Amino acid sequence: MRNWRKAVALTAISASLLWTPAGVSAQQNFEQGNEGLCRRAPAPLVLDAEIERAARNIQPSTRAPPPPAAVTEPSADGASAEDEEAIVVTGARIVRQDFEAISPMTTVGAEELELTATLSTDGLLDPVEPDTEASSGFGRTERAQPRPEAGLLTAGDHDDLLNPELYANYVDSFLENEEFDGVPRVDTRRVLTIQVEDRAGRPLPFANVRLTCGDGNQLTLATTADGTAVFFPELDRLGARVAVSVDYRSRREPMSRSVVIGRTSRAQIETVRTESLASPIRNFDLALVVDTTGSMSDELEYLKVELDSILGGLREEHPNVDIRVALVAYRDTTDEYITRTFSFDGDVSTIRGHLSRQRASGGGDYPEAVEQAMARAVALDWRENAVRSLLFVADAPPHAEDVATTWRSAEVARAKRIQIVPVGASGVGPGAEYMMRAMAAVTQSRYIFLTDDSGIGNPHAPPAVDCYLVTSLESSIQRVLNGQISGRRIEPDRAEVVRAVGRYNNGRCRRST
Repeated sequence: MRNWRKAVALTAISASLLWTPAGVSAQQNFEQGNEGLCRRAPAPLVLDAEIERAARNIQPSTRAPPPPAAVTEPSADGASAEDEEAIVVTGARIVRQDFEAISPMTTVGAEELELTATLSTDGLLDPVEPDTEASSGFGRTERAQPRPEAGLLTAGDHDDLLNPELYANYVDSFLENEEFDGVPRVDTRRVLTIQVEDRAGRPLPFANVRLTCGDGNQLTLATTADGTAVFFPELDRLGARVAVSVDYRSRREPMSRSVVIGRTSRAQIETVRTESLASPIRNFDLALVVDTTGSMSDELEYLKVELDSILGGLREEHPNVDIRVALVAYRDTTDEYITRTFSFDGDVSTIRGHLSRQRASGGGDYPEAVEQAMARAVALDWRENAVRSLLFVADAPPHAEDVATTWRSAEVARAKRIQIVPVGASGVGPGAEYMMRAMAAVTQSRYIFLTDDSGIGNPHAPPAVDCYLVTSLESSIQRVLNGQISGRRIEPDRAEVVRAVGRYNNGRCRRST
């Protein structure tokens, strides 16, 4: 009997090793603290109660990522720069010169787009060199700033799941130029999408998709409003084959399908038809996670006035959906407070009041306490039957030692079906953009970034993105959230488009020929 059990155990261990995905050894699995296949999300970070410190006389921070070291030049009287009084240069917008777009960055205006039949820039663009000064806003003279009101700030958005090759090139370029440990590589070229439909062929939201890997481990993700759950074979360590099963509202669907995981860089889509009937989306939970340090002054004041407009547009599109909003404001560990959390509330005026009382101040250095803010947000009381979105508005990454902890909360968000919508504000640096885009990709969401087209505030760092349409920030946020509620991609009306960059076609970037 003992020999039989030993043989079974050895067979199981051998099977587990055979099913380990390429590039991940058993030793690596052990070192990562999560042995075997079907890697599940880590446990949420547990934090102590929030503490308010006595306000201190801290200079508002508008500091940006450190620029490359300058060559020391002697001063006119022969003294070196090191002998002179140190000068701190403030400003949160730095021109990005460490990335090159795959396709030429050309722009067309709204008038040209009006003449086209589809929302595409094909046929309108002649390849030209990017105009760094025009796109970054540098060289503009100081000007009077308008009073904050909805619809003035401008932004673009990008979906890295729709542009897997371009995202892979971006990641390669970033990792060659930056050291940023703690965020794994999210390979959007090699994904397994499970599309769950009801018996009428409609998308089935909130269905639990369970994968059983070769070693018996299981990984479960719930479908979003479009009826899909996206798995990443490398990140999730799926191995060579998985069994797929679905349950909906505690009802196990009478099927289990075996799926071979392809080894090539391509997307796999498996459609599962169930016997259930999809119910309309009735609830939407939105958490605002907002950096309130000094460099975020412009964005914070505009968010205050745009919140009503954004939520009003969502209510108009979805009159039968109950909307709740929560807020997590955060700064850094040495500030008056680290986080301030306001729970979900169906009365928007309550959250608006909490937001209006926040002031941009503190920060000091460039990184902020992002890890604590994200942990607070994913631990909120999210409704089980609601579309869950987290709007993350920031311009800085976490401290280097806290990057992995921040990513841990992103994985918890994914496991809870929370879609993270990052908004890259001010001069968001390369590390912050990399982390934000990975968060968006892994939670089936999109990355939003501010642009200079409004002429408001200081110049913004151009994103490492090949194509996008510029609209108002209000419109960008509303469209992305609207799409997450309705389960379909929503493009802007042509009249909303301020500018087009690259060869854009319904969210996909086309390479130049």
